[in-house]
Amino acid sequence: MDIADFIAQNEKKELLRFSTAGSVDDGKSTLIGRLLYDSKLIYEDHLASLERDSVNTGSVEGGLDYALLLDGLKAEREQNITIDVAYRYFSTPKRKFIIADSPGHQQYTRNMATGASTTDLAVILIDASQGVLQQSKRHSFIMSLLNIKHFVVAINKMDLVDYDEEVYNRIKQDYIDFSARLSIPDIHFIPISALHGDNVVERSDRMPWYNYIPLLEYLETIHIASDRNLVDFRFPVQYVLRPNRNFRGYCGSIPSGTIRVGEEVMVLPSGMRSIIKSITTFDGDLEEAFPPMAVTLTLEDEIDVSRGDMIVRIHNLPHISPSFEAMIIWMNEKPLKANREYIFKHTTTTVRGRINDLRYKVDVNTLHREDAEKLELNEIGRASISLNCPIFFDIYSRNSATGGLIIIDPITYVTVGAVTIIDHSPNELIREHTDDGQPKSSDVHPHRSSVSLEERNARLNQQPVTIWFTGLPKSGKSSLAYALERRLFDDGYTAHVLDGENMRLTISRDLGFSADDRSENVRRAAGVAKLNNNLGLISIAAFVSPYKEDRDAIRNEIGERSFVEIYLSTSLETCEARDNDGLYTRARSGEIKNFTGVSAPYETPENPELNLSMDTMTVEQAVDAIVSYLKEKAYID
Repeated sequence: MDIADFIAQNEKKELLRFSTAGSVDDGKSTLIGRLLYDSKLIYEDHLASLERDSVNTGSVEGGLDYALLLDGLKAEREQNITIDVAYRYFSTPKRKFIIADSPGHQQYTRNMATGASTTDLAVILIDASQGVLQQSKRHSFIMSLLNIKHFVVAINKMDLVDYDEEVYNRIKQDYIDFSARLSIPDIHFIPISALHGDNVVERSDRMPWYNYIPLLEYLETIHIASDRNLVDFRFPVQYVLRPNRNFRGYCGSIPSGTIRVGEEVMVLPSGMRSIIKSITTFDGDLEEAFPPMAVTLTLEDEIDVSRGDMIVRIHNLPHISPSFEAMIIWMNEKPLKANREYIFKHTTTTVRGRINDLRYKVDVNTLHREDAEKLELNEIGRASISLNCPIFFDIYSRNSATGGLIIIDPITYVTVGAVTIIDHSPNELIREHTDDGQPKSSDVHPHRSSVSLEERNARLNQQPVTIWFTGLPKSGKSSLAYALERRLFDDGYTAHVLDGENMRLTISRDLGFSADDRSENVRRAAGVAKLNNNLGLISIAAFVSPYKEDRDAIRNEIGERSFVEIYLSTSLETCEARDNDGLYTRARSGEIKNFTGVSAPYETPENPELNLSMDTMTVEQAVDAIVSYLKEKAYID
């Protein structure tokens, strides 16, 4: 193969951007240095320099300090820590890589967020002798907010715990328990020793109990091509090119979607329509363009288009609004306060605006929400934001390029925060999820009926109860709920079904499928169920309700005596086989986001009143079991 063929082949390799994260001294720089060294990707002069530096400033006695390949600042070498984000490029026969080595100290969390903002995959380092620490949780939470879809949890320093499988399994479970509430579609665990090279490039003989591929092979083979949004075409105009009177082109990079010559488009904010005349690049014209290409578009019609405008397809428009709800990562020593004016940078436009209301901040250890009047350095919270003019955006989880902003101090012009948009309708009823469950107004008071619950129970000959079905999608919840309603009605009882899909067609039609919206959906259903229990009715609720915290809150809201949790432990294989709508297939292809069982977690109930599997039971058998339980507990005669 000659040099020209080699260069051409190398250009066709897929590029994977990944970032390291974790707590201090978890071994991030050492891991990357070892990765480069064992892959024989270090030049001879760099290797000679590494050998000298390891003797002079290294922290590894009698050996190479691989972290020195990344820690280039004098302060980093003096303290043996990473301060700034270090970028490294390398290539293997299968793939090209860009690595962002991020600092672990809390005061440098903003550096980590910057390095991770453009990556496809996160490598979370955990010290096997320390376990999951606060900074590991903080970095994981931030990276999940940044919509990084692939996580590799590298449990490092296994040599310090004698390569003990039990230690690895314990740390793995601790991380799974913590990350269950985060939006992380794909998590993979690898036990490694970066210092000694175990499971970094080659499989380790010291851990025969780990029977999967090492880290480098995983990075080379993980599928990321479907992660890009190729549906929603967005083209923020960066520059208007007019080299002569015969050519007017609009320059920029394509963050999402694809576009072809001859397609009809719309220019925002004017709403003017035209046809793509040509797609021009340095190497010539193209028939089609896609992310992340930098191109110049020309239009058939003479339309006034300026920097900050956006070209989109006419039947696929972004949200257009000056107001939205967002999560904010605060990156400045001076705290964020509501109602102060800031500058917001979004795609190619800059606009002034205000943070109107700080809803809450998030405790990164527990992921619980706390009331807050301000955000300190490295804190994360939710707020409503109003800009002085509309912007064209998508929800961040769908399109990170148009769903993210940075906040700039208008006096110092320092970047002080990062924003991910999570809701485009802040002027509607805001869905607050507070721990106390109290109404937002002190002027709201309950009204009591003159008909007692005992009188209703005697009239209906039943005890009111909420029967809550939970399980994976297509596990049989709705089928069983409606069959149970039929049986109870035929036996003379009064029951009704609250179905997840029907809820979303009525009082929950404003909700999506994020973790917050799922929680709000089941909260509303629980409120309806409780109101109907107060009327003496039997409520049968069929909801995926994947989070244990939400189900516990429902039990507390309705009352222990009036709540029956039924877990349908139908296997994932059976659920997929019963999926006539193709939801699982669409979820695995990335078309459906946050799908429980595929790209969103399901927390298994620990102590349900009944555990039924539709793998082996018929609907009739399951209904018989439920009716028997209701009779045993005297809900019905």
